[in-house]
Amino acid sequence: MFIALSLIAAGLLLRQIDRIHFTRHAPRTAPPAQLLALQRARSNDLTPALLLAGQWIQITGWWLLAASGPLLSAVAAVAVAVHFRHLQEISHHAVHGVLARTRRANRLLAEVFAHHPLGLAPVELRRRRHVRDHHPNATLATDPNLAELAQAGLRPGITRAGFALALVRPLTPAGAAATIAALATDLRGQYSRLTVFLAFPVAAYVAAGWPGAVLGWLVPRLLLYPLLAWWSLLVEHTWFDPERRTGTPAETEAGRCLRLYPRSRVLATLAAATWLPYGDLHHYAHSAHPGLRWNYLPALERHLAPPHFTPDALALGPNSVARRHRQALDSLAATTRQPAHR
Repeated sequence: MFIALSLIAAGLLLRQIDRIHFTRHAPRTAPPAQLLALQRARSNDLTPALLLAGQWIQITGWWLLAASGPLLSAVAAVAVAVHFRHLQEISHHAVHGVLARTRRANRLLAEVFAHHPLGLAPVELRRRRHVRDHHPNATLATDPNLAELAQAGLRPGITRAGFALALVRPLTPAGAAATIAALATDLRGQYSRLTVFLAFPVAAYVAAGWPGAVLGWLVPRLLLYPLLAWWSLLVEHTWFDPERRTGTPAETEAGRCLRLYPRSRVLATLAAATWLPYGDLHHYAHSAHPGLRWNYLPALERHLAPPHFTPDALALGPNSVARRHRQALDSLAATTRQPAHR
C-alpha cells in the first residue's frame, strides 16, 4: 500500500508543474486578448507531457491499491474513472491546439496518453467532429451531440421512466452496449491502436491481478468513465430550448450555454476535481473562446456576462439541469401535438 500511495502522491505533485507554470501571476479576471497573450508566452511542450504522465502514475497507484481489499477496490474504480475523464478533457484541449506549443506535440500527446490507451477515435477525426461540426453548430439540428442525445432517448415525448434512465444511460444495458459499439467502431481496422488499447488492461492485471484488471480498468472504462462523460455532455448546453442570440461569440454562447453550481463553491470545486475537470465546468467561457487553455477560463468567465441559465444541480431540484431538459422536451412534445391553425 505504501508504494501505491507514493505513486498517487507523486503523480499528483507532477501534475502541479503544468498548473503552476501557466497560472503564476495570472490575473483574476481579464479580457480574452490579455489571456491569450499570456498563454502564448507560456506555451511549451514539456509541462503538458508531465501533466499527462502524472495522470498515468496516479492510475498505476490506484491499480496497486485495488488489490488491497473490496472497499479500496471500489474507491480505485471510481478514482481511475475520474482520471480517464481528466485524460479526455486534457486531450480535448489538445484537439483545440492549446495543450502544448506545436500542433505536432498536441496530436502526439493526445494520442499517446489518451486516445490510444482509452480506445478513442484518432485525434484528427475527433478534431473534425468537435471543432468543425460541434462548436459552430452547438444546439442546432446539425450538431452531432444532439444526435447522440436523441439516440439515448432524449426526444420530445419521452416518458418519466425513460428520462430517468437516460440520465444514467451508460450504466444501463443499452448504454453499455453503445459504449462497446463505439469502441469497436473507433478501433475497427486500427490494429496498432487496438494492440495498445488491449495492453492496458493487461498492465493493470500484471500490477494488481484481477482486481486491477476488472476494477482498475474494465469497470472504469466501460461504465464509470462513460457515465461521467455523459453527465458532462448534459450540462454543456440548454440543448432543447436555447435562446437564439446574435452578436459577439460570447453573446451568442450565453444564449445556449449554462454554468453549473455558480452559487456553491464546494460543489463547483468537487465537480472541477472529478467529472467537470480542466475547464469543463467553465464550458460557457470555452465555447465563447475555444482557443483559450483551461487555466484561464475562470478569469475569462469573470470578465463575461453570465449565461442565461445558471443551475444549482444536475438532477435534483427545481433549478436543476435535468428539470429544465425535461420541461423543454415536454414543451416540444406539446407543440408537436397541437393541431395546425387554419
